[in-house]
Amino acid sequence: MQTAELKPICRAVRRDIINMTANAGSGHPGGSLSCVELMVSVFFNHMRVDPKNPKDPDRDRFVLSKGHAAPCYYGVLAEKGFFDRAEFQTFRQLHGMLQGHPDVKKIPGVDASTGSLGQGISIAVGMALGAKLLNKDTRVYTIVGDGESQEGQVWEAYMSAAHYKLDNLTVMIDNNGLQIDGPNDQVMSLGDLAGKLRAFGFEVSELPDGHDLDAIEAALSAPVTGRPKAILAHTVKGKGVSFMENQAGWHGKAPNEEQRRQALQELEG
Repeated sequence: MQTAELKPICRAVRRDIINMTANAGSGHPGGSLSCVELMVSVFFNHMRVDPKNPKDPDRDRFVLSKGHAAPCYYGVLAEKGFFDRAEFQTFRQLHGMLQGHPDVKKIPGVDASTGSLGQGISIAVGMALGAKLLNKDTRVYTIVGDGESQEGQVWEAYMSAAHYKLDNLTVMIDNNGLQIDGPNDQVMSLGDLAGKLRAFGFEVSELPDGHDLDAIEAALSAPVTGRPKAILAHTVKGKGVSFMENQAGWHGKAPNEEQRRQALQELEG
C-alpha cells in the first residue's frame, strides 16, 4: 500500500486508541500512539498473514514486546480484519477478549502473550530461530520499547539473535524518550543505542522521524543477509494529540470525556 493509503489507517487506529482507553477509564495511550506507523507499516505492507486463517503455520509472526501498547495492536488487527471493531467495547473489561495486554489464547492475530517487559523480544528471537531450524521462510517482527531496553534480558536476546545470524528477525525500537517515571535519560540512560545495537551485531537503520511512513517502508524493505535488522525509530509519545505529546504523564492514564472529544477533534483535523 502507498503512503496515501496508509495514513487514513493510522488516523483510524489513533482514534481507536483514544476511544478504547477513554471507554475503559484506563490503559496506555501515550506509548500506543507512538508506535502506530511502525505497526501499520508492518501489518499492511510486509507481514504474510491471513485474517481468515490466523493460525496458518506458514504465516509471519509479530510480537509486541512492549505489551502495554495493546490498544495500538488491537486497532491494527481490527483494521486488518482479524476481528470485529465491536470488540473494542470489551477492552479491559472482565471476561472481555481485549485485555490490557495481548493474550494469544483469546485474540485472533496475536502470536504471543506479552506484558512483562523484556520477555517479548526473547520470544521473538525464539520464533525466528525456530523458523531457521525448520528451514521455513517465516519472518518475525517485534516492537520493543526504549524504557524496556533498560532490561538486561533484552540485550541477552539481541546477543543471541546476532549469534544465530537471524536475518529473518526485524526489531523495531519505539524510541519516544519517555517511560512511566519520566525521561529515559534521567531514569536510566541508554546512551548510544544505535552504536550498541551495531556492536551487538545488528544491521541498524536509524529514523530521525519514526512516524515517516516512507522512511519506515525503506527501512523495512532494505535487504539484510546474515544478521538481524534493527530499526531505531525516534518517535513522539502521544503522537497526534497535542496535550499528550511528549508528556510522560500520559504513559498510563486514560483521557476523560472532555479530553476524548478534544483528542478526536484533533485527529479528525
